[in-house]
Amino acid sequence: MVKPNETMISVGIQKLTPDDFYKILFLDEKIELDPKAVIKVKANYQFLKEFAKGKIIYGINTGLGPMAQYKIEGNNELQLQYNLIRSHSAGCGSPLPEIYAKATMLARLNTFMQAKSGIHVEVVELLTELINRNINPHIPEHGGVGASGDLVQLAHLALNLIGEGEIWYHGKLEPTKEVFKLETLTPIKMHIREGLSLINGTSAMTGIGMINIVHAKNLLDWAVLASSMINEIVESYDDHFSEGLNKVKTHYGQNQVARMMRSILQDSKLIRRRAEHLYNGKTEQVEVFTHKVQEYYSLRCVPQVLGPILDTILYSEKVLINEVNSTNDNPIIDSDAKNVFHGGNFHGDYVALEMDKLKIAVTKLSMLAERQLNYLMNDKLNQKLPPFVNLGKLGFNLGMQGVQFTAVSTVAENQTLCFPMSIHSITNNNDNQDIVSMGTNAAMMTKRVIDHTYIVLSIHMITILQAIDYMKFKPKLSAYSRKKFEDLRKIVPKFTEDTTKYKEIQQIANYILENKPKFPLEG
Repeated sequence: MVKPNETMISVGIQKLTPDDFYKILFLDEKIELDPKAVIKVKANYQFLKEFAKGKIIYGINTGLGPMAQYKIEGNNELQLQYNLIRSHSAGCGSPLPEIYAKATMLARLNTFMQAKSGIHVEVVELLTELINRNINPHIPEHGGVGASGDLVQLAHLALNLIGEGEIWYHGKLEPTKEVFKLETLTPIKMHIREGLSLINGTSAMTGIGMINIVHAKNLLDWAVLASSMINEIVESYDDHFSEGLNKVKTHYGQNQVARMMRSILQDSKLIRRRAEHLYNGKTEQVEVFTHKVQEYYSLRCVPQVLGPILDTILYSEKVLINEVNSTNDNPIIDSDAKNVFHGGNFHGDYVALEMDKLKIAVTKLSMLAERQLNYLMNDKLNQKLPPFVNLGKLGFNLGMQGVQFTAVSTVAENQTLCFPMSIHSITNNNDNQDIVSMGTNAAMMTKRVIDHTYIVLSIHMITILQAIDYMKFKPKLSAYSRKKFEDLRKIVPKFTEDTTKYKEIQQIANYILENKPKFPLEG
């Protein structure tokens, strides 16, 4: 429930921002409908009610999809809307986790608040109540092709709004009818085209996609931290993340990652200054250097690898927030222009393409972590650590050997999941939908890649902790690295004996998921 004087985020006139999305979904901030936008929603509904008289308008007095050629008689028009919702509530598979279902609901609400959908105001009022009370729709993972929008997923949302099916309540799926009774909520009724408006749109793929972006940004930050700490472990030179080297390439992402690394490592006692070691005139008689002149690419090229990943995340965020603030159903009810426009704003290719790019970017991030992990595991490469960062007795103990298999297997699955869904169009719907986006599939596959990458980073971070302890480098770490080392060591203490690791891997993964790094300012 909304508490008196509680600060709320306004939905309607002002565009929702990525920060708004984050606060509503992850911090449980409440929302309110902008009164001016509500007036527009009401006016838009009244316009459609009058405009539709004596006209043929798709989905109001016609059949749906390829059956649009069939006229619906007036006494059946409202029942058509119920038929549409019930017939398309045909999803299968696991239910979306609640936060993804809530994101779908928020995205749909914001679309309706653009006042171009012709829906009755009770729809936006009920959606607002459900969001603020954290009562979330039961939406199965599988079913939508992302062309006439997320028809199947959004039908399940609509089913809850009419008081049917099951709904998430206090963490459990309960009959919607009973939950509405307990919460004194009234199901919506069909007035003109509420059924079609509710299921015609990109809100499921967009809501899922927005959460994917939040997690991708978090993974990027942790990957930068891990990359910085491994550079400390190997006592690398500082110029590969220096301003002087990176500024000659003008990509934002590369320069930002380099800045982040400098911020983390600014007071490290382990990072070498090339000028002090190789530009000092004392190495003229040396024929073979004991310390590498340049590090392996997975250590030296971090800004060039993570930089484009950051740029990809930021561009995807821009595209998806545009989609969130758009009207994406069909037809468009334009009460300002006094017209109803038929077209395809429900088509999900904007989201599908970005999700395909995002899952490739996050997979590349997991590949970088896995290569850095392999460097730590292989004593022949790093020439500093025991095999598999084994702090016990070599041969008798196995150290991190077992967990490497999990990391490699998981990254390999990420690589396979990178096949782009947006080009995997299959004609359906009596060939009416002859080119489809597969946007929700793309968003869900990206979610899987992200979930996998949390596990890979967890294994990587545990290995980094073990390496730091073996080298006794904790006192020499940068202040920021040392703080993160201490935080993570509280979850997984130093170990020498072989013990089961699956619970600790998940615990670190959960910590990484729930604790976004806040990097210090660069000195």
